Amino acid sequence: MSTVIHERVELCRSGSFPQAICRVSSGWVVLGDVQFLEGYSLIYPDPVVADLNKLGAAERKTLFYEASVVGDALLQITDAIRINYEILGNLAPALHLHIFPRFDDEPVELRTAPVWSYDWAAARAFDADTDRQMMDRIRDYLMDKGLVL
Repeated sequence: MSTVIHERVELCRSGSFPQAICRVSSGWVVLGDVQFLEGYSLIYPDPVVADLNKLGAAERKTLFYEASVVGDALLQITDAIRINYEILGNLAPALHLHIFPRFDDEPVELRTAPVWSYDWAAARAFDADTDRQMMDRIRDYLMDKGLVL
């Protein structure tokens, strides 16, 4: 089955996905389609699998470790106070892991709510020019940690 995740991984492989930050052992680190929370990122595993349970133990450990280091990068780069990690797979049956920095200055009613409570349609869309510095800083951090392939 082909999903948007499959399509995006193919674009990452070809170097034509504008949101691709870098390749790591578990897959591709990318910036989110919308940036209602500055630095919202994802990991698209490569190769694509349907869900977490299709990965072996070593691949699971690598994915979660690398996601946590992306979180470390966001904590250092932004003013985030914590990082939320989510794997859902309800719309696209292809494993992908969301990494959301959370901030003290979020609206009070959203500060501790799941990110899905935000109005995603009204959020600022990814922009290659606006978001280039964030992407470069995430990649540089991951490179310094020896994760970039």
